[in-house]
Amino acid sequence: MTRLLLLWALCCAPLVSPGSPAARPRISFLLDSSDRGLVHFSQRDVHNTTTLLLSDDGSTLYVGARNAILSLNVSDPGFITLKDKRDWSPSQTDIDSCKNKQKNAQVDCPNFIHVLQPLNSSHLYACGSYAYSPHDALLDTRTFTLTSVSTAKGRCPFNPFERNTAITVDGELFTGTTRDFKGTQPFISRHFSRDGGQAARLETSNDLLNEPTFISSSFDKKEGKLYFFFTEVLKEFRYIKEHKGARLAQVCKDDIGGQRTLQKKWTSFAKSLLLCQSQQQPFAILQDMFTLQPPEGDSSKETLFYGVFTSQWSQGSGPSAVCQFKMEKIRDVFSGPYKTFDPSKQQLSPAVTQRTAQGKCGLWNASDVVLEGVKKSFLSHNSVQAAGGGPLLVSTGPNGVGYSRLVVVTTQAANQREYTVLLLLTDKGFLHKVLLLDGGPHIIEEVQVFKEPQLVKSLLVSSSKGVVYVGWSGGVTVVPLAHCSSYPSCGQCVLAQDPFCSWDPAGQACTKSHTLEAAQDVETGNVMKVCPPLSSTPDPVELQTALNEVLILPCARPSDLATLSWTLAGLPLDQKHFLQRPDGGLSFVVVADTLGNYTCTSQEAGYHEVQAVFAVTPHSSSTVRARTSLGWTRLRAFGPATDPPPVEGDPAQDPTEAPTEDPAQEPAQDPAQDNHDEVQPSQEGGAARPTANCRIQDRSGEDVRGGHWQKSYHTELVVVSLLLALCASVVLLGLVHRWSQRVLPVSPKVLARPGDGTESQGSQGNPENDCILKQEHLAPEVKVMV
Repeated sequence: MTRLLLLWALCCAPLVSPGSPAARPRISFLLDSSDRGLVHFSQRDVHNTTTLLLSDDGSTLYVGARNAILSLNVSDPGFITLKDKRDWSPSQTDIDSCKNKQKNAQVDCPNFIHVLQPLNSSHLYACGSYAYSPHDALLDTRTFTLTSVSTAKGRCPFNPFERNTAITVDGELFTGTTRDFKGTQPFISRHFSRDGGQAARLETSNDLLNEPTFISSSFDKKEGKLYFFFTEVLKEFRYIKEHKGARLAQVCKDDIGGQRTLQKKWTSFAKSLLLCQSQQQPFAILQDMFTLQPPEGDSSKETLFYGVFTSQWSQGSGPSAVCQFKMEKIRDVFSGPYKTFDPSKQQLSPAVTQRTAQGKCGLWNASDVVLEGVKKSFLSHNSVQAAGGGPLLVSTGPNGVGYSRLVVVTTQAANQREYTVLLLLTDKGFLHKVLLLDGGPHIIEEVQVFKEPQLVKSLLVSSSKGVVYVGWSGGVTVVPLAHCSSYPSCGQCVLAQDPFCSWDPAGQACTKSHTLEAAQDVETGNVMKVCPPLSSTPDPVELQTALNEVLILPCARPSDLATLSWTLAGLPLDQKHFLQRPDGGLSFVVVADTLGNYTCTSQEAGYHEVQAVFAVTPHSSSTVRARTSLGWTRLRAFGPATDPPPVEGDPAQDPTEAPTEDPAQEPAQDPAQDNHDEVQPSQEGGAARPTANCRIQDRSGEDVRGGHWQKSYHTELVVVSLLLALCASVVLLGLVHRWSQRVLPVSPKVLARPGDGTESQGSQGNPENDCILKQEHLAPEVKVMV
């Protein structure tokens, strides 16, 4: 395959420099984005609204749909409403006949409108597939009624999904389509000839067309020629099986055929190869072609053609290329020389003939010898090369974005220069707005038009209204060419490099109206050169939060080409404690060291702009408080309600500090229970014995909860040691006394307060589960019986 590609490139054209790869869009607007609102028209019973025609005054959009023709009011670019609708469905008999031809009644047998063209000041010409039996009609725009309905083979295709092209010039219809049920007989023809003239069509004895897919057509008024753009199998390169290429064919508008040879057939037919290739690969499959007419008063040779091409060997939605072709170059190629068709071998020979009559108009009275030569020499020897030697841009990216349709507009920027903008529809449902610059293409933005891939779709641009109409199966969507209010500052307005938008310093807004003081730099987007320095930053947003909680600070990226950075009190952040999210937000845990003022700054093309400022402060109840009485230290706990309490003895935790609940959130206590929980001194003057759920007071008299505090055991250890020594002394004294009296000894007994239900609990329980007692009640009551 590599050798074949190389051979093809050497035969057709020298290698050219690669096209500029299309950078990613600067801004992306999704379908439900409020920043780039779209106007959409749809109805439940209206489908396949893909054939579009705008009235001369731009107030009415005619739409060819499935089984219907619509008239939409688009006089206001911000609204689109239905004015009228004309149903045009096949009869049940036609549908049954379509089903008998092994076609699906719901998919293949409706009437899909393929052609909708102005015929005169009061009528439109319409042609539809009509249940695999093409029909055409005239539509009266005043009454919106259909007349002169009849069969129309050769004017639009049988297959509802087959591409075709049609154009009307001075009341005559020129079409490029197939004229048979199977779609194997391609046809370029003229209909409705003036003054009773005969319709003209192609000679079929030679291989003038080889499995073409018609794409577009255009009219050269100065030369009186029509151009047809299509893709077909290239028979001149027989060593490459089924190699396809893009073609351009021409016929003369007033060609009526020869007197004997080529009667009622084109005598002016000629075709050439369109070359759009980069150093990496050729782009041979033509997807769409747009004709950009020069301004009034300019020469017609300044007409430009912009085409979208894909590679024959790319898998799936591979890369696409956009190439530009000049009318002047096309005219030169069709002026000769031409290759010769050998009837005996049914192929083009390498022999080259200089132009005698090929491609000329007005051969109706030419001799049979001249016309026989025209029949054999219809393919130009030279190819039409893309302007600049290669593509204007090549789509790239990991998702394999491919372009399928395009329209082109020109506009005058604030510097009075004309700029060209491409509107490209991707196979993913996005409309790319691409500015062509000397340094390469710049994708200003992408706007999502639909979500699901569409088999059939179309674009129509209205420069006067500043909108693009997108026709697809789900309806008609209106996309403004510019939405300048999306740029909130002078910097963002200039960075967009949108020739439709400039910054108005008086109104402090980005607008479509270019004033003398307007700030704009389409070529480089140099903000520092045209915008005044920023004198203010956004007001800080106050955020009160709890400690130990995870906080996310949002920051919207102004464009997909901008990078965001965060600072705390003007200093860079420690990456170990802060996480910058993919959406630009900042995530961190709120502690004492992460409180303060945060600033989010965007950077693009050397320009910095503050996007957001936050002041993070703790709640008033989150203040750190410390108590040293009896070794107590208290901290506010900020974990979730389900977090387990700290485990005592955890080596990772400070034994002198423990979190406790907010006193304001403590549940109300039953008074009776409170009284029961209080530590009571012994009625006998002995030590107090706390209950299991007792309330303890420190020296300050403030109630505290043992489960939420940690204490120092130094004092308790000293007291317990003294008690143990005293008990041991008493026991020893008693044993000595019993031995001396020779009587049975009596063991010491610790008397508890009668009736409190806590006998011997203090001496047998777990010390860590006991409540902490007041220091003045720590001495036990001991009696020794002799």
